[in-house]
Amino acid sequence: MKQYITVGRIISPWGVRGQVKVEPLTDDIQRFKNLKEVFYEQENYLEKLVIKEVIFLKKAFVVLKFEGVDDVKEAEKFRNKYIMVHRKDAVKLPEGRYFICDIIGLKVYTVDEEYLGEIINVIQTGANDVYVIKNNENKEILIPAIKEVVKNIDIEKGIMFIFPMEGLI
Repeated sequence: MKQYITVGRIISPWGVRGQVKVEPLTDDIQRFKNLKEVFYEQENYLEKLVIKEVIFLKKAFVVLKFEGVDDVKEAEKFRNKYIMVHRKDAVKLPEGRYFICDIIGLKVYTVDEEYLGEIINVIQTGANDVYVIKNNENKEILIPAIKEVVKNIDIEKGIMFIFPMEGLI
C-alpha cells in the first residue's frame, strides 16, 4: 500500500499573497479544512507544506495558503504539483470501501480462480466505479464495481475476485 495518498492538484497561484488554487481529487472536499500539512514531490523526495488557511470556491475548488509562501512568484513553483497526505491522515473509509490508489495494481481472478489481469485504472461514473483490467493479451476488460460482480478484495495480498456475469468478459 502507498504511504501517501493524493488529495489534490495545484492548478495555479490565486490572489497576491501566495495562495494556490487546488483541484480536489477526493470525494469529500471538506476534508481540506482538517488538514494541517500536505506533501508534494520534489525531485526524488517529498517536501512538506504547512497549511495556514483554507478557502472553498463554489464547492468545486479549494484555495490553500502555505506557511512561508507569501507571493505569486513563490506560489507559481507549485503549479501542476500533486499534493498528498500521509495515510495516517487520510479520511477513514467505511468497511468495504477502498482508496483508488489501493485498487490500481490488484491482480484480478474469477471466483473459479481464472486469472484475468491487473487493474490499471478506475473510471468514476455517476452510478458506480468501473475497474479497467489489462489482460495478458494487452486487451482491456471493464468490470463494474458492484457487489454482484466484485466478490472479494484483499488489499494486503493484492488480489480481487469477481463473478463474471454472462457477457461481461
